[in-house]
Amino acid sequence: DRGQTIPGSKGLKQGCDPFAQTQRSKLQHRRARINQQINKEMRMRAGAENLFRATTNNKVKETVALELSFVNSNLQLLKEELEELNSNMEVYQTDSEAINVPMIPLGLKETKEVDFTVSIQDFICEHYGEDSSLYDKEIKELMELRQAMRTPSRNQAGLELLMEYYNQLYYLDQRFFPQHRNLGVQFHWYDSLTGVPSCQRTLAFEKGSVLFNIGALYTQIGARQDRSVTAGIDRAVDAFQRAAGAFNYLKENFSNAPSLDMSGPSLCMLVRLMIAQVQECVFERVTLITQDTHFTSQLRLAQEAARVSDVYMLVQQTMTQPLMKDYVPFSWASMVQVKSEHFRALSHYYAAVALCDHTLSAEEDEGDEEAEKAFLQFYVNVPAGPPLSQVLRDPEQRRKLGKAHLRRAVMRHEEAMRVHSLCKILRKMDILQDVLSLTHKRSLDKYSELDREDDFDETAEAPEIQSQTHQKPEITPINFSTVQVTDVFRRLGPLSVFCARARWGPVRVICLQRREGGLGLTLRGDSPVLVAGVVPGGCAAEAGLREGDYIVAVDGQDCKWAKHGEVVQMLKSCSDRGAELSVVTLHSHDTQVKAYSVQNTCCVADSDV
Repeated sequence: DRGQTIPGSKGLKQGCDPFAQTQRSKLQHRRARINQQINKEMRMRAGAENLFRATTNNKVKETVALELSFVNSNLQLLKEELEELNSNMEVYQTDSEAINVPMIPLGLKETKEVDFTVSIQDFICEHYGEDSSLYDKEIKELMELRQAMRTPSRNQAGLELLMEYYNQLYYLDQRFFPQHRNLGVQFHWYDSLTGVPSCQRTLAFEKGSVLFNIGALYTQIGARQDRSVTAGIDRAVDAFQRAAGAFNYLKENFSNAPSLDMSGPSLCMLVRLMIAQVQECVFERVTLITQDTHFTSQLRLAQEAARVSDVYMLVQQTMTQPLMKDYVPFSWASMVQVKSEHFRALSHYYAAVALCDHTLSAEEDEGDEEAEKAFLQFYVNVPAGPPLSQVLRDPEQRRKLGKAHLRRAVMRHEEAMRVHSLCKILRKMDILQDVLSLTHKRSLDKYSELDREDDFDETAEAPEIQSQTHQKPEITPINFSTVQVTDVFRRLGPLSVFCARARWGPVRVICLQRREGGLGLTLRGDSPVLVAGVVPGGCAAEAGLREGDYIVAVDGQDCKWAKHGEVVQMLKSCSDRGAELSVVTLHSHDTQVKAYSVQNTCCVADSDV
């Protein structure tokens, strides 16, 4: 995941070396190859479908129908191969030897290269009236930045690279994308799960896809944390919550999704999945810091595990919705179901441990009250039979209820193992197999300890445990200001005037000859300086200068970004030969900005020159 440096690109953040043969880069190469094949098959299918509709020849129709069948079969095989790649969760997991249940990370959306050169050059010539060759360096910098963000490293530097490009797109939009016309650049992105290509000319598509990848990269960072220590768990929680924030922002701010992975139902599912993974991390932290084996501590673990099961059940319901059912990878749906069953089993196991391993002492009245209060709020509904306070003080009643919880735990463990065994991809994950086997054996062993030959009343059913958490997951809003960027095309001038939505006349060159009364004009504002007034019959008026003109250069020196005082000084210090001013007149602005920026005029007084 190390970034590479492109020769001659001083200080520019770079992506990973796409040729480095790491496990992750091999995965990306294979994914890119399959995406290209899917693209080719879809073009063939589109052509065959057009021919099928156009022809009236039955023999041709039969041949084309056969070809369509063949192409669709190929597409199905390619999509299955891609799903297996995208479900390769082990590539993104931690290198730690600790046994943790694997998380579900997302692969990044792939994109084709984009060449902005000709489109931006043409726009600079036509719209800004400048020599586009003067901006070759800026165009090259933009192209290098986009190329680098296609392969971000799986760390903070990779996130900053994506964020830098995303923030740069704001300036690109303002500079080169008028509201009622596109630049002519086509953006190609592939669906992150199916590999189906989408192509649009709108910059919003590019921005949405980059934002999706920011969320996806957070999922990979979260999945790779060592969750055997609290610091690693905290980092995973932060990453998954930020991933949820990115997907939620995308869901709320981008409409008309061109691909299924960026549709509302898909993003809603991803947000819920991230929240579930945060809840799982919270449970792991509670397990890690709970050193004591007190009755109330074990009840708390049981309720935390029940909450994890609940949120994964909610994700499972979202994944089985009509639009999502055939889209979500089978391995994801299986993993979510496995986790829902696994954590429900754990909740019943910890309930059994609390009931069977801890007896209340008569000396600790205060502790007894706390335990009783916790136990009375432990179940969703009050179970039939003796009152819970009585069960709590009767060792035999506690043993029987604990044993009922263990029966449910074993059943849930076995269901988790059954679902796991049905998925080929999950069967390959040794860590998951180990976790399921260990916890199942632990519950069975505990059940054997409690089992007695004289137990004949085994009909008692363990009540449903009330889920509860001491740390509710949050959706962390994405903060774009964490990565500050400078507008690549800053030399074109301040955005308040020099943007794609403004309309102005061609640059006019005004030759001013100083007279005894001065140049005969009043200036206002900064960057760029505005001609606020022209003295009738004065030097400036005769030369053709008009009120409302912006000064963009003085004697060939660019001053679009110059301060008010600097331009005044340049004009006052001009020699007897006078000064040559380059000016433009703003005719209209789509966003209804006034003839000059309010920000530029509120702090600088008018100056007569």
